[in-house]
Amino acid sequence: MVKLSVVIVSYKVRAYVEQCLMSLLRSLRDIDAEVFVVDNNSHDGTVQLIRSRFPHVKVMDSSHNLGFARANNAAIRQSTGEYVLLLNPDTIVAEDTISTVLDFMDAHPQAGSAGVAMQCVDGSLAPESRRGRPTPMTAFYKMCGLCAMFPRSRFGRYYMGGMSWSEAGRIDVVSGAFCMMRRSALDRVGLLDEDFFMYGEDIDLSCRIADAGYENWYIPAHILHYKGESSHQSSFRYVHVFYNAMLIFFRKHYGSVS
Repeated sequence: MVKLSVVIVSYKVRAYVEQCLMSLLRSLRDIDAEVFVVDNNSHDGTVQLIRSRFPHVKVMDSSHNLGFARANNAAIRQSTGEYVLLLNPDTIVAEDTISTVLDFMDAHPQAGSAGVAMQCVDGSLAPESRRGRPTPMTAFYKMCGLCAMFPRSRFGRYYMGGMSWSEAGRIDVVSGAFCMMRRSALDRVGLLDEDFFMYGEDIDLSCRIADAGYENWYIPAHILHYKGESSHQSSFRYVHVFYNAMLIFFRKHYGSVS
């Protein structure tokens, strides 16, 4: 068993994968780790690039687009790490980020998963770095704009706007863009729910980890996130896929939703 297994799922983001792996391998320099890249049938030279430039990375070349959950699960099942890190390919990891999160997880055995501060390309910090459980009421506050208008009040629970960015704190949902999980927690709650093709699976898994008695944490370590590049968001497709994922989540956790 290694200390950490890192899983990256890529789809038509060759240049971003290269940057991500370069930063990741620097951050793993003193860590016993294995790295998997699952390529969802990109046809853009991603697989060839990784095999030539990063020979120690384990590449899984899918013949079709598995979606985010199924692709991650395929690699997790082959991994052996005490911890598993899900990492988006459109991220750049600071050199001390992974060691900082690992040290925290080692010191907090009830921590089932942990995320970090995701910095956007404009220098701002992405609010989805810390999220609350999306109850129907919390989701309503976000959709009607109250969350954005009053981020530090109860209306801002979706993004936990009252939290400090500079201190570790418990959160409800860890973003799948950087989600470090304890293997024993995954063994207890299961892997990503493959009913979700893209979006929502990180929310569902975070809730299952918390419901099993583990804690989800925000750690004030940093990554740069080119938000949306790994999923090729277009306005119509993004909205359609995202809200379909939310329907799956609400039906699963809160009963029937029309």
